[in-house]
Amino acid sequence: MSEQIRVYVEGIEEDVFVDENSILEDISKKVYGKDYKKYLGARINNEIFNLRKKAEKDMYVKFLDNKDVDGYRIYTRTISAVFIMACKELFPKSVVRIEHFLGTGLYAELEKGSSMNFSQIEQIEKRMKEIIDKNLPIVREKIFANKALELFSKYGYEDKVRLYNTLSRESIHVYTIGDHIDTFHGFLAPSTGYVDIFQLKYYYPGVIILFPSIKSNDLLPEFKEQKKLAKVFKEAKDWADILDLGYVGSLNEKILDETIDEVIRVSEALHEKKIGQIADKICRDEDVNIILIAGPSSSGKTTFAHRLAVHLKVNGKRPIAISVDDYFVDRDSTPLNEDGDYDFEALEAINLKQLNEDLVKLLEGEEIELPKYNFLEGKSEKSGKRIKVDKDHPIIVEGIHGLNPRLTTYIPEKNKFKIYVSALTQLNIDAHNRISTTDTRLIRRMVRDVKYRGHSALRTLELWSGVREGEEKHIFPYQEEADIMFDSALVYELAVLKKHIVPLLEEIDNSNAYYSEAKKLLKFLEYFRNIENEGIIPPNSILREFIGGTYFNIH
Repeated sequence: MSEQIRVYVEGIEEDVFVDENSILEDISKKVYGKDYKKYLGARINNEIFNLRKKAEKDMYVKFLDNKDVDGYRIYTRTISAVFIMACKELFPKSVVRIEHFLGTGLYAELEKGSSMNFSQIEQIEKRMKEIIDKNLPIVREKIFANKALELFSKYGYEDKVRLYNTLSRESIHVYTIGDHIDTFHGFLAPSTGYVDIFQLKYYYPGVIILFPSIKSNDLLPEFKEQKKLAKVFKEAKDWADILDLGYVGSLNEKILDETIDEVIRVSEALHEKKIGQIADKICRDEDVNIILIAGPSSSGKTTFAHRLAVHLKVNGKRPIAISVDDYFVDRDSTPLNEDGDYDFEALEAINLKQLNEDLVKLLEGEEIELPKYNFLEGKSEKSGKRIKVDKDHPIIVEGIHGLNPRLTTYIPEKNKFKIYVSALTQLNIDAHNRISTTDTRLIRRMVRDVKYRGHSALRTLELWSGVREGEEKHIFPYQEEADIMFDSALVYELAVLKKHIVPLLEEIDNSNAYYSEAKKLLKFLEYFRNIENEGIIPPNSILREFIGGTYFNIH
């Protein structure tokens, strides 16, 4: 007879006793009863585990539902796995691409220009429900790399073959669901029955996979189309396919065969061309006087604004920049957030009346004195800097609220040109494993904060959830207000940022609450070969804003 062991479950007051041969899923079933499938993984000692991990005496477990960011990631990967499996069974010759999030849904399509018709999507959804209803076990095992590569070739996973051929791996973790095999960056649920809430939405030429979000309380979120964002993704994918730069394996090959310099030159030239086209578009419209630039943290909007100013000068303009930060209200008038702290990201933290009156005066040809905000004293002061503009002096206004119509209510829409800047796209690990652009921005910010802000990587992680909440509230809802979107992602950047960030992340151990996030990023960066020589990266590159060496005065 096997021994009973005691474990502790967060949120459960009484001790839990289970058989010594139990796995985490057994504990979850015992604790949560019929609701056990709401919990997709577990956190133990600040590390994430799948539910097939064996129980240990006196272990302390926090089970993760999809309201937890790591539980949500497990749900995302698992529903993707079921979708891929259904497609492979119905259309054996198809190659499924899990592309990117588009609003509340995950966009996927078939490779090589094959579109999904409405009837096919209905078939896929039906087959997915059948796979979920069978509650098939999802088994993760480590196998020798040469055996894994044979399996990948057999299944037509050439992107995985190319990736692992560029990495020195003796073994690879492979998931098996019935007769289906796959690899995923991160854990899946223990069986297919855990992801029974989903819906497929026709979105030519692919499909949107909808499933509960962190804030939707097990309900399907409403899908709101973002056609401008979708267009940016489409253009980036087409460009990556032309250059054979859709996946990390192809990037690694170019690093290993020493053709990466050409990739860097082409990537930077594309940015230069896009910024020049934006400047040309602005100059063609004689009504445009004010250029509003917004974007989330570490999107590169500061460097973008400087580069745009250069291109405007090429077109004969003499742009003037105004910082919204100098229009903060005095500290004692700053609104408070729910915790009673100053909410500097609220629109009401800005003196909207003064900003609008100053902009109107400038448009009418009057001279104004710009304010200067004293952050130490929390007071608005006079700067002594007086400016006056004419039609050859477009005003560049950069700030997180730039796309919010309430920021510049006095100014007619015909006089504004609104630009949204963010690292919107990225190459993916392989066809089934997307790279989060949020992770790319987080890595950018960590490198910059250590180099220029005096923050550790840990401090950046501590602040990140608050930054993300602010973006969700103040920036993302206004993306589609933009006249144009600029994708600041560089296809090669993570291979450069890797050597900057890895030593910083390795300092965070499992005694820290952010260990699981640091470990996730470290595991992710293992897919990339390093670009050692940074000399080829031009000094006006957006990447220079983070790694140093920019010739703009921005730090």
